[in-house]
Amino acid sequence: MPRFAANLSMMFQELPFLERFAAARAAGFEAVEFLFPYDFKPAEIAQRLRDNGLQQVLFNAPPGDWANGERGTACIPGRGQEFRDGLLKALDYATALDCPRLHVMAGLAPAGVAHDTLTATYAVNLDWAATECAKAAVKPVIEPINQRDIPGLFLRSMDQGAAIIAAIGPERLGLQFDLYHCQVSEGDIVKRVEKHLAVIAHMQVADVPGRNEPGTGEVNWPYVFQRIDALGFRGWIGCEYRPAGETTAGLGWFAPYKAA
Repeated sequence: MPRFAANLSMMFQELPFLERFAAARAAGFEAVEFLFPYDFKPAEIAQRLRDNGLQQVLFNAPPGDWANGERGTACIPGRGQEFRDGLLKALDYATALDCPRLHVMAGLAPAGVAHDTLTATYAVNLDWAATECAKAAVKPVIEPINQRDIPGLFLRSMDQGAAIIAAIGPERLGLQFDLYHCQVSEGDIVKRVEKHLAVIAHMQVADVPGRNEPGTGEVNWPYVFQRIDALGFRGWIGCEYRPAGETTAGLGWFAPYKAA
């Protein structure tokens, strides 16, 4: 049966962040993810995880200047030290939260910089990140994101992500396969899951086109989830969607997948 993790940056926004852990547990989730933990001390979040019997399965490394539109620094020349400092900070949190995966954000492609230069910068940073993550028993993952939501993001297709993983080493780096982003930019999501299954370390879900909960858009989610399960994927699927209304009112789709 597919295993779903509540994304606490997007779900349960009716509550302050630290209260969302208990809400996720009460709704039947056994794991959580979120975008960033850095506004809180690691011990504060770790305590919420323990108190609610939750597993932390993913969060993002620092993205650069998020408030002003940056979405990672890994591909950007001249930002190497900032990237490394941020990655080490993220690993401190991952250790404290016993989190096994860390999303390393690619960043927006700077205007006027050759694609080969961006690719080389990205590869060097990911290679270093994979080595550092391995020391902490954390697997770094990369996520292709559609150009409608984040125009200009360097990593934009599952094939591109898989090629980078092949170059770095699939035992060192994994694919964060967001079904929403894939459906928007490429479609044919089940076939793409089949193609890249061997390197997928984490999945995420939202319906298309509104990025709301499953069942609000165009995708046949019962079929998709059945196929993912039949293919043998045993990782977590993060619910990175914007609830169309109050979070718990929109969880009818989740009822068949709650742990017994």
